[in-house]
Amino acid sequence: MTPDTPAFKIKNANLPLFVLHALTADMALFKRQLDAHLAQAPDFFAAAPVALGLAAIADADGIPDFADLTAFMRQRGLAIAGVIGGSAQQRQVAADSGLGLFPDARSARRHAAPPEPEPEPEPVPIPETPPAPAPEIVPEPAAAVPSRRPTLVVDKPVRTGQTIRAEGGDLVVLAIVNAGAELIADGDIHVYAPLRGRALAGARGDTTARIFAQCMEAELVSIAGYFQVFEDGIPAAMRSKPVQVLLDGERVTLHALAPMR
Repeated sequence: MTPDTPAFKIKNANLPLFVLHALTADMALFKRQLDAHLAQAPDFFAAAPVALGLAAIADADGIPDFADLTAFMRQRGLAIAGVIGGSAQQRQVAADSGLGLFPDARSARRHAAPPEPEPEPEPVPIPETPPAPAPEIVPEPAAAVPSRRPTLVVDKPVRTGQTIRAEGGDLVVLAIVNAGAELIADGDIHVYAPLRGRALAGARGDTTARIFAQCMEAELVSIAGYFQVFEDGIPAAMRSKPVQVLLDGERVTLHALAPMR
């Protein structure tokens, strides 16, 4: 390789990213509850980049100690990459602490200036002679739309400690998912057997993704990064029953399904 040979290149990429939304400015409480969650699901954030959402505490008094918080999270295996939202001062302190600043798309839309009205077109004089016929335009073929990846079907039991990942599509499991196992899909997850491990649907941020379980006994479920941990087990009305899991705003909800006949 010569000194003039390119050693790197820069490309934009759409990568999966968990957003850990801070709902309190009390970082001691935040860390205690995060520790409790990680005790229930130690591999939930493993090897995935995490951004800290600050929108809910943008108006809070005081600035979080981002250096201390970053060290705390990285000691527990969370690869924190930056912050989303927050006040200008919070974002500046986060940047000074070495964190990246992700744009908050919702905030940008709220503060975007309305488009200026286009000027009225000037009248076009009518020609004295008929215009020549316009040349025939042959439309170019539309660019091919990338197709969704085929559904991944698993017909064997998913063992404790095993992770099954369906990238770009849905995941269907036809056998038991044991406690301590993990299912991750960019689309929906269907389990036609007892679901006793963890299930994370919409892993790339698809808030319309759902989880369907024929026998709901999960340790944790997640839709688009929003999760629900069942520390005391599944509610009695849903336990061991057919259930679908979906996102209602920013809350993960469970809904009973009619049993299969």
